[in-house]
Amino acid sequence: MKKPVTLFAGMMLAGYAAFAQADIKIGVTLCTTGPAASLGIPVKKGLELLPRTIAGETIQWIILDDATDPTAASKNARKLVSEENVDLLVGSNITPNSLAVLEVAAESHTPAIPIAGASMLVTPMDAKRRWMFKVPQNESLMAKAIFDHMAKNGVKTAAYIGVNDGYGESWWKEAQSAADTVGIKLVISERFGKTDTNVTGQTLKILAAKPDAVLIGASGTPAALPHVALNQRGYKGKIYQTHGVANNDFLRVGGKEVEGAFLPVGPVQVLDQLPDNHPTLKAGKEFVQAYEAKHGPGTANGFGAYSWDLGIWLKAAIPVALKTAKPGTKEFRAALRDALEGMKGVVGSHGVYNLSPTDHNGLDERGRVMVTIQGGRWKLVE
Repeated sequence: MKKPVTLFAGMMLAGYAAFAQADIKIGVTLCTTGPAASLGIPVKKGLELLPRTIAGETIQWIILDDATDPTAASKNARKLVSEENVDLLVGSNITPNSLAVLEVAAESHTPAIPIAGASMLVTPMDAKRRWMFKVPQNESLMAKAIFDHMAKNGVKTAAYIGVNDGYGESWWKEAQSAADTVGIKLVISERFGKTDTNVTGQTLKILAAKPDAVLIGASGTPAALPHVALNQRGYKGKIYQTHGVANNDFLRVGGKEVEGAFLPVGPVQVLDQLPDNHPTLKAGKEFVQAYEAKHGPGTANGFGAYSWDLGIWLKAAIPVALKTAKPGTKEFRAALRDALEGMKGVVGSHGVYNLSPTDHNGLDERGRVMVTIQGGRWKLVE
């Protein structure tokens, strides 16, 4: 008589285990320490606002720190897929770490959504990148805004200095293409490291080339280093940054030295300056209200808003995937990938997302505006 009881008990335990595993698990790796922490921390704070239930399913968020180290990001991603059996990978918030996550996502057939800017994460589309989707704007979209602004303001020659990683190289590629389109000559290209404390040599070479403008291809606070160096050496031309610096830490570190810089940002960065008919206004206001209610007045930023838009993606895609399979299975991961790829007209705080098999970002010109730094604030450029 004991065997049937034992069997029944085992069946019950298996049933409870299956029920427990039905939660949707989302594994996150972010740079919350190290040189890119100024970007990773607001992303993490944004994730704290996201739903814990979607379509009746509990969402488990498992967040790990990769310390701005690609090797750590890879280890985190492998731990999340092998030990936690996550349904989705999120992160990292810089390109080199996100490229490490891409390898794990492709091997395990787990959809991944980095909060990083490099177009190379989702283009060109191939067997690996079909598993990766990206919330932040592609450089191609932002580079066009920069070089269109240069051309309209009489710039004929430009220099480039970028960080010596995937983000910097991706921006150099897009800068060349955008410059060619508007007839601007790139006269010099230099590199520096994220942990460098001196760029005197690169700065002197740029000054010798006498460009009308300089584009700095770096993200977070490290991007302030060449900007400050150029100003201190007396450079009088226009200086452009990328959307990878659009947070308050960059303003704090750069101080008065970064005043007058130009850069493209998501519209949420200047929410109070947008026209009343801008399509992202409602989503942007909802983000700012939620973020500042939790983290304090004036704390809302574009990187936290990327997390908010991720939440909007999940609310659109998860219910679709659940029609096909249950969480915790390879079938659900595949269904979630397909649902993400099929999103159309999803309005976020950064823009309107229309994804497809050839476009895993989905933003158009509605996802960017040009701003300048004026009085320590972001000011919309008309």
